[in-house]
Amino acid sequence: MTRHIVLHGAESTGKSTLAPRLALRLGGLVVPEYGRTYAEANGTEFDEIDLLAIFDGHRAATRAALAQQPDWLVSDTDPLMTQAWAVMLLGRRLPEIDHWDETADLYLVPAMDLPWQEDGTRLFGSDLARRQFMEASIGELDRRGLRWAWVTGDGNDRIDSAFAAIRAAGLL
Repeated sequence: MTRHIVLHGAESTGKSTLAPRLALRLGGLVVPEYGRTYAEANGTEFDEIDLLAIFDGHRAATRAALAQQPDWLVSDTDPLMTQAWAVMLLGRRLPEIDHWDETADLYLVPAMDLPWQEDGTRLFGSDLARRQFMEASIGELDRRGLRWAWVTGDGNDRIDSAFAAIRAAGLL
């Protein structure tokens, strides 16, 4: 049975750096952040159609990875982050994502203890916007009653924090 970990939360918190490091140490597969790939190809002027395309892309990539039956799957975000984007950008939830139920075993939320770095696809760089986005992100997890844990620190401390959370959740 595959154990599935998702990195979740505000932009520029190290999710895309942490995902492959975790997967490597766990001996698992990574599902890259589909929203970033989509934004790089289509821009960041997202509307409902774009967000639903990202939702579909996340689902397809995750299903393809799960079909390989890895022991561990580490996803750099999932559709719940797309729902947080909908809340931030559209001011409302998307029913299609609300009905989605293929959630992970554990969500790791890297704290905003790393400096903001612009990469051409990020939108919420001010302190206020980052806090609002983090609140929307965590709100998605809490609304569904999902297991999640903070990840803190820099470099190896951050990965050690992630492993401590995985252990505490009883997944290791």
